[in-house]
Amino acid sequence: MTFTKLKLEVQDTVARIWLDQPDARNAFDDIVIAELTQAFTEAGTQPQVKAIVLGANGPAFCAGANLNWMRRMADYTRDENIADAGKLATMLRTIAECPKPTIARVQGDVYAGGMGLVAACDMAVSVDTAWYCLSEVKIGLVPATISPYVLRAMGTRASQRYFLTAERFTAAEAHRIGFVHEVVAGADALDAKVDELVKALTGASPAAVRACKQLIADVDGREIDDALIAKTVEGIADIRASDEGREGVQAFLQKRKPSWLGR
Repeated sequence: MTFTKLKLEVQDTVARIWLDQPDARNAFDDIVIAELTQAFTEAGTQPQVKAIVLGANGPAFCAGANLNWMRRMADYTRDENIADAGKLATMLRTIAECPKPTIARVQGDVYAGGMGLVAACDMAVSVDTAWYCLSEVKIGLVPATISPYVLRAMGTRASQRYFLTAERFTAAEAHRIGFVHEVVAGADALDAKVDELVKALTGASPAAVRACKQLIADVDGREIDDALIAKTVEGIADIRASDEGREGVQAFLQKRKPSWLGR
């Protein structure tokens, strides 16, 4: 697929997806949604890729929905709105369920639907000057499609405030409530922290990382009952018996690098 509103770069084991409409504050429309879906699908299926970074060019990370797209949506029927929202939901799920670990590199403000992009990634690093806002209620809407990911990222209690008030909040507050994992001062520090996470991810077993992502999805919010315990027992047994599991343990015992790091 040829991308017109974003860039996909793959170098060695890292894929970088860049929102690339700085003049529009990287607001998304149906084209951006389709391109993000495809970019994460492509990056997620490339065997050499061990980590994916989602970043943005310009002063804002993502200002939510593009105004021209919103004008078109204003005349949609309910069925057209359902189809349109379904594409956004598919895009967010593609990011959240990507088999490769994902990092949001937040260099600027994040509003409305942009919050969903950050929340759908496995981890997020933000500059300290970025502002965050779930602004939907100010224009008579709700953050419905992004809500599963935002609620998971920042929790119910914080969501009860920021969904309802549409207040802007700082990167420090985003960190306090768990929406982002790290806050740094400036672009250089942002790249350094992202690179630190990338190094950790690319040094891990790719199969184990995929299994960990699935483990979190399977266990989160579940009652600790016999079925869940049995599933976790099967999970560790399966990974121990896998090629990478056996190789990792042998490499550790023999004090050598595992095969996925090369010799």
